[in-house]
Amino acid sequence: MATPPPPLPPMPPRHVSCGSLLQELQEIPRFLVLLWHQFCSALPTSLNTTILKQELWGEIGQDEMKRDRMILQLEEDCLNVYKQKVNQTRKQKADLLQELSLGEADIDKILSALGERETFPRSEKLGGTLMEQLAKIEPVLEDLRRRRDERVNEFKAIQSKIVCLQAEISGAIDHGDPAAPVVDENDLSLKRSGELKEHLNDLQTEKNGRLQKIDIQTNSIHEMCNIMSIDLKMALKDVHPSYAELGRSKPMSISNSSLDRLSEKVHALNHEKKQRLRKLQDLGSTLIELWNLMDTPTDEQRFFDHVTSLIKVSPTTAMPQGCLAHEIIEKVETEVKRLTKLKASKMKELVFKKLTDLEEIYRSVHMDIDSDSERQTLNDLIDSGRADLSELLARMDIRIAEAKEHALSRKDILEKVEKWTLASEEETWLDEYERDQNRYNAVRGAHINLKRAEKARILVSKLPSLLENLTAKIKAWEKEMGIPFIFNKASSITHCSCQTKRAYEYTCTRQQKEEEKRRSRELKKLQEQFATEQGAKFGTKPSPIRPLSSRKPLGQSSNANIIGGTPTSRRVSTPMSRKGRPSSGRVQEAVKTAVAPANYVALPKDCSDISTL
Repeated sequence: MATPPPPLPPMPPRHVSCGSLLQELQEIPRFLVLLWHQFCSALPTSLNTTILKQELWGEIGQDEMKRDRMILQLEEDCLNVYKQKVNQTRKQKADLLQELSLGEADIDKILSALGERETFPRSEKLGGTLMEQLAKIEPVLEDLRRRRDERVNEFKAIQSKIVCLQAEISGAIDHGDPAAPVVDENDLSLKRSGELKEHLNDLQTEKNGRLQKIDIQTNSIHEMCNIMSIDLKMALKDVHPSYAELGRSKPMSISNSSLDRLSEKVHALNHEKKQRLRKLQDLGSTLIELWNLMDTPTDEQRFFDHVTSLIKVSPTTAMPQGCLAHEIIEKVETEVKRLTKLKASKMKELVFKKLTDLEEIYRSVHMDIDSDSERQTLNDLIDSGRADLSELLARMDIRIAEAKEHALSRKDILEKVEKWTLASEEETWLDEYERDQNRYNAVRGAHINLKRAEKARILVSKLPSLLENLTAKIKAWEKEMGIPFIFNKASSITHCSCQTKRAYEYTCTRQQKEEEKRRSRELKKLQEQFATEQGAKFGTKPSPIRPLSSRKPLGQSSNANIIGGTPTSRRVSTPMSRKGRPSSGRVQEAVKTAVAPANYVALPKDCSDISTL
């Protein structure tokens, strides 16, 4: 069983009247007054109970003093309970008043923060008890608080977006996530909300514009990276780490510095693209030149169609993916190096072949070229690797074209030289033919030689005019070209002058020979007449004088000299040198009269030693 509480200490008796209690209760609400009346109505019953207890105590024999003290204690306990209830009720009233006041203050504050002009009636105007007034205020206050919370959340969302946009635009995203915005709950008006939304729209518009620029430049970077086989993520990461996220799942920097770096990256990639394209175009052109030079089969050329197709492509033209990759450029460079090495040997052969063609052209027109030294020079130049073989071939082609043009300008002169050479050969043959004493004998082929001799005399008679025309042509050519006309390493003018003198000498000699022949015939007639007279005088008839020289067969001229070929001997022995010395005085007289003609001029028998033209 529970232990009973210890007895309370005795207290001095205190008599509290119901009037004083009612006076104290004048300030409490009516519902507390009802509670007091109920307590007072129950008080006589408790007193009766006390009387009953006193009767019981009297029967028991309880001490009177103890009984009074217990009754006083009982009254004191009742009064304490009552005071406690009154204090609780007062506190409840104060709490209700404070709650009502705070509610009204919150309503005014929230309405002011929301910027609404609504007014809520005061508690004095509400009427009713405090509980009723609170019951009227609480739903209004809850609604205002809900609206305030919604407005605060709306402001937080707007300000968070503004802070993020500002961080992206200013580049503050580089320093981590921005701090959460602080909402000013004293100004939650719609006007402030509109200002924030307008500011947010401005920032969003600016962001969209910057993102559009970024998209354009990023697409350019993506296209160039595909063409050059460059890692797109690494290229964008070089600009800013946030650009590596292609899905844009996280905020990205759109600051001015990031845009500038992005533009610089686009410019750098574009410059790299142009350099690679130019290099590949040069390599492609070199490949085509090497292929054409070495007659490379079409099947081998097809392996590099993707390179040659870019030769005429501009940098702004769309190109296939990976066409400007480093691997392709290195592969083409390797092929060009291989073909260049192969070209060196073939180009050497081709250069020497063209040099041979040049020599043939010079040789055909009797021009001189020092082929041995030139071959040695070209060989040393090609072996040293300092010569541009394409340029060397081009120069050889130019020299061949110039040689052909030069040869064409000498064609007319060479034709006349050929005629003069033929006439000179016929002259030599005619000299040999006329020295033959048996040319008139009836032998096989004699009539052919006679016809040839007639034609040769006609040609020989034209030698002076041929030389004169040839000299005039050469002088005109030299005047036009500004260089001397060289024929087989010799100057043609000097040689023609010498040949002109020889032709003049030959003409004079020919006239002298004709005169000697005429005199020889006259002398022969005199000798025959003298022999006839002697035979008639002595009765004998001597036989005609026969030439003592042996028969010499007539051969064709084997002289292969051209213009400068000098006849073997132009001195023809006269009949006097072959006949016996006549004893008659008439013959001696005839011999004495065989002197040179009056217009004969002695010329030098030989000119300066000049090689054949």
